[in-house]
Amino acid sequence: MTQAPERRSGELTAREMLRWTWRQLTSMRTALVLLLLLALGAVPGSIIPQSGVDSLAVSRWKDAHPSLTPVYEKLDLFSVYDSVWFSAIYLLLVLSLVGCIVPRLFVYAKAMRALPPAAPRNLTRLPDSAGYRTDEDADAVLARAREVLAKRYRLRPAAEGDGFVAGERGRLREAGNLLFHLSVLIVLAGFGVGALYGFEGGVVIIQQSKQCPDCGTFSNTLSQYDDFDPGGLFTPDQLNPFSFTVQDFGVDWLKSGDRAGQARGFDAKIAYRQGTDGAEQHYDLKVNHPLSIGDTDVFLIGHGYAPVLTIRDGHGDVAWSGPTAFLPQDQSFLSFGVIKARTAKPGEIGLEGLFYPTFEVIDGNPVTVFPEDLKPALSMLVYTGDLGLDDGSAQSVYVLDKDNATQVMKADGRPFRLDIEPGQTVKLPDGLGSVTFDGVQPWVRVQISQSPGKDVALAGVVLALIGLCGSLFVRPRRVWVRARPVDDEDGVDTGGRTLVEVAVLDRSGNHEVDEVVRDIVEQLQGQGQDSSPEHSQEHA
Repeated sequence: MTQAPERRSGELTAREMLRWTWRQLTSMRTALVLLLLLALGAVPGSIIPQSGVDSLAVSRWKDAHPSLTPVYEKLDLFSVYDSVWFSAIYLLLVLSLVGCIVPRLFVYAKAMRALPPAAPRNLTRLPDSAGYRTDEDADAVLARAREVLAKRYRLRPAAEGDGFVAGERGRLREAGNLLFHLSVLIVLAGFGVGALYGFEGGVVIIQQSKQCPDCGTFSNTLSQYDDFDPGGLFTPDQLNPFSFTVQDFGVDWLKSGDRAGQARGFDAKIAYRQGTDGAEQHYDLKVNHPLSIGDTDVFLIGHGYAPVLTIRDGHGDVAWSGPTAFLPQDQSFLSFGVIKARTAKPGEIGLEGLFYPTFEVIDGNPVTVFPEDLKPALSMLVYTGDLGLDDGSAQSVYVLDKDNATQVMKADGRPFRLDIEPGQTVKLPDGLGSVTFDGVQPWVRVQISQSPGKDVALAGVVLALIGLCGSLFVRPRRVWVRARPVDDEDGVDTGGRTLVEVAVLDRSGNHEVDEVVRDIVEQLQGQGQDSSPEHSQEHA
């Protein structure tokens, strides 16, 4: 018979290793660590622009940080909540909480059915206790004790010969703890449902005006979005049929004081329709005041300026006319933009430069001194030739392909810069045409999203608060009253023939237990006869 090889100290079989791993994963310590990691993992998702929320902000960030961009892309920091590492933390946390909570539910259910424990042999040795003597019969004292304690405690059934009354309260404290941890699972489940079945999309919408009557309208179809981030189980059938038009947009700017130049409020007045034949309705879309259409929410998350230009080519034909959204670069709303006149002849015309809402020259440098468009101006470089618009490849509207284009120069060989204000027309060199600055239109950026699990997550948060209140304010407490006959010591009357002992054990560390002991003693003595409180004793 072949003997099994001896196991070395600390060596575990595959089954034992799996059991040890499971115990480590489902420990409360591991759950807390994973919850902390999940919170830390969400930090870059709040600080770094996310492609699913604002792709324009991501593009600006990449342009401003070219050296960090490859690192961030490799770590999926532009799409944190869809990354493998964040999903791994999320799933491990769910697994840890399930393995941690489910066994405790069975233990708690068993504890709920258990009777209050019997009285210790010597109650006066407990930290909070008192005793007194009385001439009343021990059975009468115990019967009255049951009446007194039954008002606030769950009592242990009486048994012949016990000689004590035992009560317990505050078992809901553990229920509060379990409810709190269970609510974390509910919140995670809500977020998980939203991540799987929901979506987030963004679109820049230029306000409708007489100069651009076709602007400002959005229909809830996939082709209308500038960026769209669907969940893993999203289907286009989930898109609610609706449309809306941005009819007006206003900003309440602070023009004096320390906060001059900051916005006090934003208001986009929109007209919307549900379905194709719904009645037109109006709504004031504001920050933190979204429009809800069906189960879809529309949020106002940004705004900017869209200069209105008319570009005529060398033949005098209009090659471009309309507003173009420029992207704010800082809080002064100095904005960057690109305009591409594809049909211009003899060559395509491209403009790239800055928009100044309130233009001033300070110390020889062009600046904008206020974010409102009080004195708008454009300063742009001009390019002509092949702008890469016909090669079939995708191209951002905020990027000008200059690889095969020629920069327009002045006669002295310096770059030609188009500096223009509203109402002005500037002719381009070499008979390329002219540019007219017709005015400025505001644009708004809206986020449109569906979050199917938000009600589940909200319910989880509410349950977490209820559970937290229960675990903080419910005080688990046990109380015992023992009554037994005693003999006089050496024939001397010591104050009664029945010794009554009262003890309270508070499992929450409450320092007011001595008051509870005194209250029980007073109720027992106040209803009794011939009691001797001068013989009572308390032990702190």
